[in-house]
Amino acid sequence: MKYSALSLFANALSGHKKWPQQWPDATPKKSYDVIIVGAGGHGLGAAYYLARKHGITNVAVIEKGWLGGGNTGRNTTIIRSNYLYDESARIYDHAVDLWDGLSQEINYNVMFSKRGVLMLAHSVHDVQSFQRHIHANRLNGVDNRWLTAEEAKAFCPPLNISKDARYPILGAALQQRAGTARHDSVAWGYARAAAALGVDIIQNCAVTGIKRGADGAVEGVETERGFIGAKKIGVSAAGNSSVIMEMAGLRFPLESYPLQALVSEPIKPVMPCVVMSNSVHAYISQSDKGELVIGAGTDQYVSYSQRGALHIIEETLASICEIFPLFKRMRMLRTWGGVVDVTPDRSPILGKTPVPGLFVNCGWGTGGFKATPGAADLLAYTIAKDQPHPINAPFNLERFTGGRLIDEAAAAAVAH
Repeated sequence: MKYSALSLFANALSGHKKWPQQWPDATPKKSYDVIIVGAGGHGLGAAYYLARKHGITNVAVIEKGWLGGGNTGRNTTIIRSNYLYDESARIYDHAVDLWDGLSQEINYNVMFSKRGVLMLAHSVHDVQSFQRHIHANRLNGVDNRWLTAEEAKAFCPPLNISKDARYPILGAALQQRAGTARHDSVAWGYARAAAALGVDIIQNCAVTGIKRGADGAVEGVETERGFIGAKKIGVSAAGNSSVIMEMAGLRFPLESYPLQALVSEPIKPVMPCVVMSNSVHAYISQSDKGELVIGAGTDQYVSYSQRGALHIIEETLASICEIFPLFKRMRMLRTWGGVVDVTPDRSPILGKTPVPGLFVNCGWGTGGFKATPGAADLLAYTIAKDQPHPINAPFNLERFTGGRLIDEAAAAAVAH
């Protein structure tokens, strides 16, 4: 490769607007065995696992912008697997297992920090719900335990556990193995590792159509650089999956919502873990650069906007200041938004489509980043084997007509 890991990471930290010029773009071939649409963590990871695990190296990752410039670079870096349903626990815990050794796997520091994720309970209902989660998680081999308010305060000293608080803390659920990682490092690490195995990464090349043959199977994609043939196509384009599926004549049960976040000025280490509050739709952690990373809930309207409504941020900051009075004087540096695809049951779609040779990975909603290595690994398996892995088999498109939903909408213990 032209660039070392150190120089690539330094470039990534210097500002994402320079990424397109700093990555050596591949020249598209006339055809590939597999095309992956979307050069985020999921798409680049799938290309890497196709090459590394399945020996399929004639692969192209096509991206309309620059690699890692979509939701991969717009998230709040949280990793966890404390989901309620069996299917969800398996798929997210598979991802956490891969996160644990990912830096060594791809020889690139993704800064995975198992600092723990603390889920706050503010009501009797919260207490009952989280304790149910804990029991369900333990049955699935997922670590999770209950803390009293005093134990939560000892684990995270900035917490306000006063009984007079507007959101009194009655206790918390702690997944110790959960934590955070550096979002853009994941994209760069997978990109470098995939490219070293022969994968082509083609940026600034929007897909404008999916060509199908007389038998209905895919034959390739129309792009701004012309037609590129492929035997198989995997779509992993967060926020745009339904648009791309329409190019193949498919309508998907997806809605797109803005999801906002913001960061503060950098300070010395003060937050030892990730703290989430489902009741008030707010969560917070601290980055390695010292910024407080704060996330909000999804906006309540469908939109492709990456700005979102101002009142969502205002309500989130008010909640954070109530739970952490220590941060009331903090200045916010910047705010941003991503666009998340959401399914009716708030669980992803990962598998085959009715179109032969067309595969999809979408609908992760707010769970996309934490699932990155697991989703990438399972998408690669499904494409290579032309059938889903047992872990992602339940997350098929047919569940919406058969009624076998994985309804994490109100059960996922998420703060958004």
